[in-house]
Amino acid sequence: MEEIPTGIAVSKDSKKLYVALNLSNRVAEMDAENGRVLRMWHAGVAPYEVVLADDKLYVSSWGGREPDTESLIGPAGRGMLVRVDPVRHIASEGSVSVISLTAKASEGTQRADKEILTGLHASALALSPNGRYLAVANAGSDTISVIDGRTDKVVETIWARQNPADLFGAQPDALAFDKSGKTLFVCNATQNAVAVVDFAPGKSQLVGLIPTGWFPAAIGFDPKRQLLCVANLKGFTPGRLNKRTGQPEYNSMQWHGSLSLIPVPSKRQLAAYTKTTLDNMRYPLLAQAKLSARIGEPAVPVPERVGEPSLLKHVIYIIKENRTYDQVLGDITQANGEPSLCTFGERFTPNQHKLVREFVLLDNTYCSGSRSSDGHQWTDSAMATEYLEKSFAGFPRSYPAGGDILTEDALAYSPAGFIWDDALAHGKTIRDYGEFSQAHRAWKDPTRKGKPGFFDVYHEFTNGTDNVAIWSEPSIESLRPYINTNTVGWDLEVQDVFRAAQFIKEWKQFEAKGAAPELSIIWLPNDHTGGTTAGAPAPGAEVADNDLAFGQIVEAVSHGRFWKDTCIFAIEDDPQSGWDHVSGYRTTAYVVSPYTKRHQVINTQYNTTSLLRTVELILGLPPMNQMDATATAMFDCFTNVADLTPFSAAANNIPLDQTNPAVKKISNPILRKDAKTSAGLKLDKADQCPEDTLNRILWHAMKGPHEPYPEWAVQMVEDN
Repeated sequence: MEEIPTGIAVSKDSKKLYVALNLSNRVAEMDAENGRVLRMWHAGVAPYEVVLADDKLYVSSWGGREPDTESLIGPAGRGMLVRVDPVRHIASEGSVSVISLTAKASEGTQRADKEILTGLHASALALSPNGRYLAVANAGSDTISVIDGRTDKVVETIWARQNPADLFGAQPDALAFDKSGKTLFVCNATQNAVAVVDFAPGKSQLVGLIPTGWFPAAIGFDPKRQLLCVANLKGFTPGRLNKRTGQPEYNSMQWHGSLSLIPVPSKRQLAAYTKTTLDNMRYPLLAQAKLSARIGEPAVPVPERVGEPSLLKHVIYIIKENRTYDQVLGDITQANGEPSLCTFGERFTPNQHKLVREFVLLDNTYCSGSRSSDGHQWTDSAMATEYLEKSFAGFPRSYPAGGDILTEDALAYSPAGFIWDDALAHGKTIRDYGEFSQAHRAWKDPTRKGKPGFFDVYHEFTNGTDNVAIWSEPSIESLRPYINTNTVGWDLEVQDVFRAAQFIKEWKQFEAKGAAPELSIIWLPNDHTGGTTAGAPAPGAEVADNDLAFGQIVEAVSHGRFWKDTCIFAIEDDPQSGWDHVSGYRTTAYVVSPYTKRHQVINTQYNTTSLLRTVELILGLPPMNQMDATATAMFDCFTNVADLTPFSAAANNIPLDQTNPAVKKISNPILRKDAKTSAGLKLDKADQCPEDTLNRILWHAMKGPHEPYPEWAVQMVEDN
């Protein structure tokens, strides 16, 4: 059986290894010399780290106890299961297994002696220098559990947050004691900080925060040098200097990481470090987010405080796929674009250009995610969990991109929940069109072999025949009552205009009834494109399809009865390592409503969490976690005076059924090679083809084979 070894411990005599086997929920005792497995024990779900304490093993498990017949279960990657909560279907336990090494060996996998429940996402372990106490980092609960080794019971729970009343968002994921055992250092991953804890079980206290690099995930203490060594999962370390600019190259797919070497600070220095860390976190905004609604406040489009009245009652949230700003809007000279980098300009995207001219043009907005696995987590929950961030080396357990039941993973979801959980918990109505759903496509005639392809679906849609069945089912069980099953999310064989038609059809039904969902979520993925495979839709046609679908949705809503109090937001889930002269994370985003400012360029810096924060304020929802709570809301995009002028969609300039030429008809060797390469790309599932390969194919297809690929266009920009 294929395995994922994670934590490891070495016996005192160095003759044995104890290894957490993350995929099979087991722990192995191995001969250090020849690797032979000596004994095996059951652990919890997704065991993470192993600590040896005299004659006992302690093993943390991200997913808590293995499910039993009474458990409510959800996916945990690679066919594994995990206990989930009954409302949101998110992983609901963390645990530590206790294994006695003195027990007589027996055949087969043995049971652990004890399972100790901790907080969510139990991960890193640290044994106090005297061997008595075991600290457990509960990344999903923002706590550290302290286990007394004499009783194997939790005797204390320490908050990793600066204030226990704060929202979720510290994600402690690594631990180290100093030599005395009186200080515990905790990596707070989401806060880019090390928390310093005065350790005294029963009265331990967080006393300060030290700023680190991006997403600290491992820590060691050097007693001789009084030095903290912190490994940061992400970082701005360049892979190389660009020959053209002399600047370090940097894009959204360069995950180099970094190492922070930090002398243990004095009390005075720790106080200064704490202030710096809190400033970096925009900490005062957490307090502002908790302020109560003021009585008598006039209604505005986006209230300052949750619960204050909004002029808007309905939000439509559109999630698109994988374009940067310059790729689409770089040809607009009134904003910060680079025309030479624009591959899908106005000819291909007339509706998006028309929208930003009639409403607001945002030229300083960024994706928070870098690819679909974290992109859809950010777009829907305003954060990525440490479990997900630690999977970036190759996603060995799962790839939770929102569109495949088989790759979904309840451990990857934020313990604070998704935007739809927030809405439902506060009495709002929702409808989902494809997001976190499994797409299905089949011939209605069961005797026909194979699946209908892109043009079968296209002709079905345009000609009105009845040969193809298209439907979806939820990837997360909590969405089942709210999903429109007549449309799909990720499936590049289905046109976005089909998705738009399904939404518009149901929206008109809502109009006839006089009631529409307060939150609608729509996935329009086809601007991802599929390269230049012979006979497949051309990249420009797929982008045009996405653009037309977007325009049709806005047209239908703006000409209907709910236009007066509806706002449409749209953003890409991630930039897919694309080129942009400002940042590889910069993307297109849209804000469309009667209260959106008209004909203006907005330079305010926003990101994915800004859209979510604005949605929350409109609908009266509290923020989900520290990331959306401290986000910049999009106040600058709105005015208090409505302009009810509707939007009329522009016709597509590119035929939606335009195809790539046959390989034998391509004379240029670069384009011919690209066509052959495209044919081998795996596009049936998200992000299964190399991003750089697809981007170069798209560049050649849109700019020509002799235009140099703009490697210079994605680089690290120094702060001013």
